[in-house]
Amino acid sequence: MLIDEITIKISAGKGGKGAVAFNKNVNSLGPVGGRGGDGGNIYAMGVSDLGALGQFRFKKELSAEDGMDGRGQFRDGNAGKDLILKLPVGTIIHNLTAGEDIEIEKIGARILLAKGGLGGRGNFHFRSSTNTSPKEFQPGIPGESFELRLELKLIADVGFVGLPNAGKSSLLNALTKAQSKVANYPFTTLEPSLGAYYELILADIPGLIEGSSGGKGLGIKFLRHIERTRILFHFISAESASPKKDYEIIRRELGAYKKELLEKQEYLFLTKSDLLGEKEIKEKLSALKKINPETLAISIYDSESLKKVEKILNTIKAKK
Repeated sequence: MLIDEITIKISAGKGGKGAVAFNKNVNSLGPVGGRGGDGGNIYAMGVSDLGALGQFRFKKELSAEDGMDGRGQFRDGNAGKDLILKLPVGTIIHNLTAGEDIEIEKIGARILLAKGGLGGRGNFHFRSSTNTSPKEFQPGIPGESFELRLELKLIADVGFVGLPNAGKSSLLNALTKAQSKVANYPFTTLEPSLGAYYELILADIPGLIEGSSGGKGLGIKFLRHIERTRILFHFISAESASPKKDYEIIRRELGAYKKELLEKQEYLFLTKSDLLGEKEIKEKLSALKKINPETLAISIYDSESLKKVEKILNTIKAKK
């Protein structure tokens, strides 16, 4: 199951306390307490794994290592180890405590989320001409602690939209090495599927039905992922009794969620053209061409129609 939104609490490491110690060597008396080590920081790092937020499903409180306490003979404590949270590219980190938002935009990008506390000074650092045997020391400072809401919004070049069983997953599998589940029943695809067509990222967005924007079906759970796609491929099954109505349903749900989605560049496809006769296909294609003159009838079993889709993708890739 894809986790695309989750709330966690993070705590950077606490600094170690300074030591109170005195030199026991003859002729070398005096304070020798070292300072505590700094607490570990917490970083976010972008990764390509779409399911990386799943690691927080059962562990929602995370802490970096505390710094070690200082020791005698001027020995400072070791710093705590940093904690690196691997988050999918496209994750927006909502810092609920600080009221700030940060976005993971690139694979390998590393962002400081919480700074570890400083280690305290040992008694060596309090010595003076009037205080030759200080017993003062500093406790370590606590690290920063925040509550974060992690929200994944896919970053894809092309988003596949359409009613269930419109052939989105089948085309994704045909164009890429994706292995999306395909079957003839509603909500075959229960989570977004990604595929790569050369440098282009294609995303199959599931769960859109009439009323999605109001919570029906899979609701608005995946509508957010369409926000980050550059271009929409809109799929309508040739088996539909009313392709124009199917088109209007999806467009209405997109607009109800966010009107900006209607402004994205869109390509329209009549899928599963192998299932109907030539006359029916022409009639349905004619109805859709009144909406978009460039509408194509395609089938994953028709190599010529797949080449037409690839030509569109190559054009998009050239303009990227």
